[in-house]
Amino acid sequence: MSKESIADKVVSKMYNHDGFSQWLGIERLHVSEGTCTLRMTVRKDMLNGFGMAHGGITYSLADSALAFASNSHGRMSVSVETNISHTKSVKEGDVITAVAEQLSLTDKIGVYHVTVKNQADEIVALFKGTVYRTPKVWEV
Repeated sequence: MSKESIADKVVSKMYNHDGFSQWLGIERLHVSEGTCTLRMTVRKDMLNGFGMAHGGITYSLADSALAFASNSHGRMSVSVETNISHTKSVKEGDVITAVAEQLSLTDKIGVYHVTVKNQADEIVALFKGTVYRTPKVWEV
């Protein structure tokens, strides 16, 4: 079985059990070993008191991209540290895309960078995540 098909199967299994990512309306655009691209549209119920997307929305999209990318190798991985910089406000109706890319991978630790852009290809958030790679293998 190719690594891409393992990545697809793992991410499909994860997504099918991930009610929060489904509630966000996340679409999976691409997944392969160590990378993942997701897209979603910001809804009115995702806005804060300033009429902008709550910071947790871009964070959650990036965090889902991290989860899918880091588990795409077929080993269960969990985040141990994440951080985000919000660089531009996000409004209702904006379509935001997160691209997770693997920066480093060892037997125990993976480091990923996620760039979140809007429909105008402007960076709206930069996210970095570190995961612990458990010895458990996904059954797909």
